[in-house]
Amino acid sequence: MPVSYAQKPLLGKLTLTSHLSAETGLHIGGGGENLDIGGLDKPVIRDPLTKYPYLPGSSIKGKLRSTLERLLNKPLNRTGGSGTWRYESDDLVNGFTEVENGHFVAYEGARTCQVSRLFGSTGGSGFWMPIETATEEGLFSDKNRTRTIEGQNCVQVNRGRNAPARLIIRDSHLVTESAEKLKQVDTGLYMTEWKFENGIDRVTAAANPRQLERVPAGSKFKFELVYTVEDANQAIEDLQNIAIALAILEDDALGGHGSRGYGKVKFQHFNFSYRSLAQYRQITNTPGASGIQPFEPIANTQELLNNFTNLSDYINRLLPGNES
Repeated sequence: MPVSYAQKPLLGKLTLTSHLSAETGLHIGGGGENLDIGGLDKPVIRDPLTKYPYLPGSSIKGKLRSTLERLLNKPLNRTGGSGTWRYESDDLVNGFTEVENGHFVAYEGARTCQVSRLFGSTGGSGFWMPIETATEEGLFSDKNRTRTIEGQNCVQVNRGRNAPARLIIRDSHLVTESAEKLKQVDTGLYMTEWKFENGIDRVTAAANPRQLERVPAGSKFKFELVYTVEDANQAIEDLQNIAIALAILEDDALGGHGSRGYGKVKFQHFNFSYRSLAQYRQITNTPGASGIQPFEPIANTQELLNNFTNLSDYINRLLPGNES
């Protein structure tokens, strides 16, 4: 079967849940409905049904991805617009991104790239890969340009292949206790607080006042991520990278204005569970059977890193061929 048509395997799903606590005021913006005189310049994003503030999974996932890219020292090979650059695997296998005429950046293919296999990647256009590799992958065309890049005979490929993400991060909604407490907050805003700031012109000393909306410190959200196990040999490395990225996020900031003290967060009360493909099938044959095998709860990210060996042993025992 040609590589490009091969189905991605599914070995199981590992779920991690936790409480995400805001240690300082947190701002993840939503579009304002009106621009009122004296009103908010930057409102937070809210659930359209309950009007509760929440944390979009896309915001958390984007922060974890950028954190992991820096941790693994990934090169910037794809323009993001407005003069910004980011990292992406142009294809499932290794190659070169042409970032400027005559200048090439090597990327790692999404099959092995620790970032792209977790967070997914969109295939590039007009990138290059070794002719031998392109031929093996069924991507070679004698109509395309060829040249030597870093001592390798390469061919330009018109369009790369996408790689779906293994990692799902849910939107994080307030825990019931926090929601009830925030309803009692008397700030003039529903469940949030004003943050008044002044931007000072360093030449004229003129003030530019603005009002930002923040989720107050102490708010707790339900955090959940799901990792799809596709490769037993890569699962432990992927999960270790997730654990490290969560720990780094605690020492960084989530949302906007982190350099001014916003967005310090903390993860607490980790719970893991794993469900194999065989267990999913068992549910249909045994009504009421969840098939979920829990792991002992972990208090915080430091304990998560300290006990990662035990967690990896737990996962290894549950992977196909190792079930006890």
